[in-house]
Amino acid sequence: MTARELDAAGITDPSLRAAYTASRLLNARHGKTYFLATRLLPVDRRAAVHALYGFARYADDIVDDLGAGASTGERRLALDALERQWLRAVRGEGAEEPVVRAAADTRVRYGIPARHFTDFLASMRSDLSVEEYPTYADLRSYMHGSAAVIGLQMTPVLGTVVSRAEAEPYAAALGVAFQLTNFLRDVGEDLDRGRIYLPLDLLAAHGVDRELLTWSRRTGRRDARITSALRAAAALTRGAYRAAEPGIERLDPVSAPCVRTALVLYRDILGAIEEDGYAVVHRRAVVGRRRRAAVALRGLAGALAARTVARPAPPRPGSGRGSGGGSERGAGRAHDGAAVAAASGGAVTEHRGEDGS
Repeated sequence: MTARELDAAGITDPSLRAAYTASRLLNARHGKTYFLATRLLPVDRRAAVHALYGFARYADDIVDDLGAGASTGERRLALDALERQWLRAVRGEGAEEPVVRAAADTRVRYGIPARHFTDFLASMRSDLSVEEYPTYADLRSYMHGSAAVIGLQMTPVLGTVVSRAEAEPYAAALGVAFQLTNFLRDVGEDLDRGRIYLPLDLLAAHGVDRELLTWSRRTGRRDARITSALRAAAALTRGAYRAAEPGIERLDPVSAPCVRTALVLYRDILGAIEEDGYAVVHRRAVVGRRRRAAVALRGLAGALAARTVARPAPPRPGSGRGSGGGSERGAGRAHDGAAVAAASGGAVTEHRGEDGS
């Protein structure tokens, strides 16, 4: 975390500053798309986004990357320990893990309901025992905790021009769209972990099952049935983006460019998958650097324009702060609405592995 971001957010306690900095490092290291998008936010909002991302990433790493050869029991114990720390932090008793301290502080600053974190941890716990989802409805139940609530956590941070209740469905929808993208991108890597996140009924409709996917992964050979199923999964995911996109116009104008940039960059992964012939069973599709840079530059231009319009007027003598203020801190902004997991990431959470899009 840069000192400028921490100062702008009003985070002065040295221990908390260190905790937020640890979360920012996780975001920079693992969440390339989200980190890039977060840079488009007003400086005073970035610390909260990094904190939410850091907590989600830390839990996800316990589930998937807790040392070579860690058993399911060891992962469960580590997740239990994280949850105990979180519950202590929610009660105001402090926590040892920096990302827990930062996320708990953000929750208080922005009035984020504790249930969103509880639901997230419940979905992370299910990854230790659930290896596949029979229907899309079953998958949606999982994604409520693993993706939709990340958007809901972000709601008080980004700010909207409508009520929180009106913004939240779009926030949740974009979290789902991001995660569906990750599921499609990471089919091969998830198979290596014994998991299938694409709905089994969608796969079966195209003649695909676990055995066929495993054969394709093991041999490196293609099958038209798999390509057809993956194309259908991509269409499902594009539908999720269409459902979420109207939420951008409901955002605080100074946050909208960040979210739009994250949406475009992440949706571009679907294009990269298509261009690569739906070969995700064998390799991860990647969006080119030139395309990423072009989208980021457009986002930066939009962010600068929005901040210029929203810039507070200079204070008059004796009047306190001027009016306006997309980036103004305080209780009013803390309880505004906002949509999406976009900038975090997903707090977003970015499901499974580094975001190398």
